[in-house]
Amino acid sequence: MKLTKQLFFTISMMLLSYTAFGQNGLTGQVIDNNNMPLPGVSVVIKGTTAGTITDFDGNYNLNTELSDSTVLVFSYVGFKTQEIVVDGQSVINVLMEEDKSMLDEVVVIGYGTQKKSVVTGAISGVKQTELEDLPITRVEQTLQGRVSGVTIAATSGQPGSNSTVRVRGITTLGFNEPLWVVDGVVVDSGGIGFLNQSDIESVEVLKDAASQAIYGARAAAGVILITTKKGKSGKLSVNINSYTGVSSASRQLDLLNAREYATLLNEKYVNGGGTIQITDPASLGEGTDWQSVIFNNSAMRSQHELSLSGGNDVSKFYASFGYNKQDGIVMSDISNYIRKNIRLNSTHEISDKLRFGQNLGYSNEKNVGIGNTNSEFGGPLSSAINLDPTTPIVETDPVFAGQAPYTNEGIWRDNNGNPYGISNFVAQEMSNPLAYQKTRLGNYGWSDNFVGNTFVEYEPIEGLKLRSTVGAKLAYWGYKSFTPVSYLNAATIVNQNNISRGTNRGLGWNLENTISYSKKIKDHNFSVLLGQGVYADNITFGESVTYYDIPVDNYSDASFNFSVPQEQINAYSYEGVEHRVTSLFSRLTYDFDEKYLLTAIFRRDGSSRFGSNNKFGFFPSFSAGWVPSREEFWNDNDVVNQLKIRGGFGVTGSDNIGDFQYLSTIGGGRNYTIGNPGSIVIGNSPNAPSNPDLKWEETSQLNIGFDTRLFNDISLSFDWYKKTTTGILQNIAIPGYVGAIGDPVGNVADMDNIGYDIELGYNKSFGEFDLSFNGNVSYVENEVTHLGNGVDFLSGGASIQSTNFPITRTQVGQPVNSFYGFKTNGIFQNQAEIDSYVNSSGVVIQPDAQPGDFKWVDLDDDGDIDSDDRGFLGSSLPKFTFGFSLNLDYKNFDFFMFCQGASGNKIFQGLRRLDIVNANYQTAALGRWVGEDTSNTHPRLTTNDTNNNFSNPSDFYLEDGDYLRLKTIQIGYSLPDSILDKLGIDKLRVYYTAENLLTFTKYSGYDPEIGGGIFGIDRGYYPQAVTNQLGINLQF
Repeated sequence: MKLTKQLFFTISMMLLSYTAFGQNGLTGQVIDNNNMPLPGVSVVIKGTTAGTITDFDGNYNLNTELSDSTVLVFSYVGFKTQEIVVDGQSVINVLMEEDKSMLDEVVVIGYGTQKKSVVTGAISGVKQTELEDLPITRVEQTLQGRVSGVTIAATSGQPGSNSTVRVRGITTLGFNEPLWVVDGVVVDSGGIGFLNQSDIESVEVLKDAASQAIYGARAAAGVILITTKKGKSGKLSVNINSYTGVSSASRQLDLLNAREYATLLNEKYVNGGGTIQITDPASLGEGTDWQSVIFNNSAMRSQHELSLSGGNDVSKFYASFGYNKQDGIVMSDISNYIRKNIRLNSTHEISDKLRFGQNLGYSNEKNVGIGNTNSEFGGPLSSAINLDPTTPIVETDPVFAGQAPYTNEGIWRDNNGNPYGISNFVAQEMSNPLAYQKTRLGNYGWSDNFVGNTFVEYEPIEGLKLRSTVGAKLAYWGYKSFTPVSYLNAATIVNQNNISRGTNRGLGWNLENTISYSKKIKDHNFSVLLGQGVYADNITFGESVTYYDIPVDNYSDASFNFSVPQEQINAYSYEGVEHRVTSLFSRLTYDFDEKYLLTAIFRRDGSSRFGSNNKFGFFPSFSAGWVPSREEFWNDNDVVNQLKIRGGFGVTGSDNIGDFQYLSTIGGGRNYTIGNPGSIVIGNSPNAPSNPDLKWEETSQLNIGFDTRLFNDISLSFDWYKKTTTGILQNIAIPGYVGAIGDPVGNVADMDNIGYDIELGYNKSFGEFDLSFNGNVSYVENEVTHLGNGVDFLSGGASIQSTNFPITRTQVGQPVNSFYGFKTNGIFQNQAEIDSYVNSSGVVIQPDAQPGDFKWVDLDDDGDIDSDDRGFLGSSLPKFTFGFSLNLDYKNFDFFMFCQGASGNKIFQGLRRLDIVNANYQTAALGRWVGEDTSNTHPRLTTNDTNNNFSNPSDFYLEDGDYLRLKTIQIGYSLPDSILDKLGIDKLRVYYTAENLLTFTKYSGYDPEIGGGIFGIDRGYYPQAVTNQLGINLQF
């Protein structure tokens, strides 16, 4: 929007003339909805070319004799044109209203911008106006539910955690993260958190190959372009946005209380041939609620932002400062996040032909984490789920407190000297969360990020621009930790303390030179872009050191200033291998009267990760469009106001395969006997045979869609696509007689994604009441189509706890990483059902089963339940993602509501540790089988599970992952102008925001939104928080 305003202002300055008819004139000021002055607004006497434009403060002056009937026309790109009758007035101040239908007129397309009306690719995005005052910590959250074709799922509710982002499905079996480009600088997805959402001007997602191909070899998984705010001419503008609030857990699990736990524990042991473990369960009452121990329902959250903008017709600047602090809802002392950042950019017009600018951002982040998130192996969440409720939080009985295990060294105690309770039933990694917290105090991770670029642009003749840009990201990150001597339980003991520290540095840079030329010849509009680029990343190194057994007993006193023997020091260092891509690229866009549209892109990339046989890849794309609503035969009507049909095909690539995969590298540790008997020689040998023909993964995509405006107020976009990835890199199994210890990498696998995206918008004004609705829905179906000659599926898969087999499988004809396991067919109610459960040959399938055991489906009909009876149970990938928002404005009040969700996927609910016999259960276990016809869904409890009721991965653990979340509600009030004028400020808005207020789902875990390398596996997911906040936005 700001780029459009600047362009329009410049053109207006050249084209509009100033005409004087006398001394009697008219003055005024033009402002926008935020009471900010608008420079460059056209003020023209209707029916003439006479007029003027507003200056940098939004003021105008017409030195013209005007009659009472004279009509003034105020127009500005992105705002509704207004006609005002002079009617004897000498001062006319105008409030320009945004034209919702024009807000997306200009979009960022990569190395430039383009009018949305002539865009032929599939591009979606969000603008700054949609993000104002929203409590968004990370950039990924700006897209969730707001942009079609993008699946986003949080990897953790831990403050500062990133999200998993997938553009139009899973593209490959390896790296699936999209390419992030911030003001022309490539930034890794993990490091995108340095940005403040208030600094963002727009975020565009390039979804199809016709738009992605300009980024070639790095664009296969999608491209996300972030444009930050720039300064604008006029008086100094100051913007302050601040909010603070509290967070709490949105839900807790229904776990057994002490009485219920003891009852089921006794039953399980008796069923397994043992004896009662706890006498008189009823006397135990509710017991300990471990979830209430770990969850903080008043976790603080605050964010404060200050930005300044100003300049003149020569130089403009924008500066911002931000501070974000967020406490986690799980044990806040060891779960919190702080970010401080500063950003500065400026542009300078050296002459009418030469300009340069720079953009520099810095952030410092400190992240304190609970240690295990979405892990079944310990940590506060997993312990709270699995610990028995019969164990007290603190052992206050002096008799028990004076006995083992409380006499061991490393026992943790509260402020009164009482030891934290240690369970007699549940051990291994499960420990008292309060004691565990003590072992994590003082541990944190940190990062410093510097991201910037500078450019020089020269325009020797109108329309011809030569531009050079240098950009870089420099990152430092590391950690510091202290592990004290501790005794958490018999299986979790630390006998020797240690202090550890690690530091890392990473650098990535790019150099790009482009020549662009734009020309309009009558109704013919065309532009040409030629470019050359060099991109380098993974210039990294790091080191860490650990001192053991230092003479301190707490993290406050721990340091590296102690002298310890060499054998008590452990250190390592590493250095990364630089990855470099060199590129040539070009783009041609053409349209005839915005009626017939054409875009062609060609890019050639060379990567250091391939050998000379296939070092370079060629990535073309072509797209075209037709706007029938601009044809002469089209009759203007109030039903279909605009219509654009478009389609495109292109190829992108990926070289995210690691380094030296095409070579036969040498590895050590190959010990063998040679010479003297019994003499072992440490040797080296090739890791795997080389593959000099290794080449790029290629992703081709066909996209067909249309954009239309209906009934003047409704916008609708539709895209259908087919995305095919070929030559996916995988290890190729080779026979043992080759003599290699490893398998070479080859281009062997193929994958398809087919889907559609729909976006709908509605905007309408009813007097002083404005209504805006925006919604989107996306569908994608993933299928693996080839895994190599004779290979039907990949071995391995995700595993969890002590299940007998992996829980996912990637197989031809199925979505990648689909859930795979046994299918249940009810529960045996009696011995007669066991005896009658036979295959087609009359063989009893489960002769050793007992009443209350699962009835497994014999898929291969061989009369036996084994690994061949596993089948596909559902996909971990959501088929549908959707979101919708509602904006209501009335006078000085505003209301915003945003919902998002996903459906069509399954979640593997693996919260309970299977290998810990006495781990607690959710209350669903109260509906277990205890006798004939008592349950047909939950098997009997026993310590002797010969039927593998719980250890077999099966549909028993799968639940629907569908959810609809009320993500944001915001209510605001802006002070009226009459008060603002007295206060000398431009805007004052106060608002209330609620996040994650409601989640509608049937899933029994904490949160159905579970990201990660494989979606939908819940091992103890850190849930997202419900947050209530109050904020203020001040401008002057």
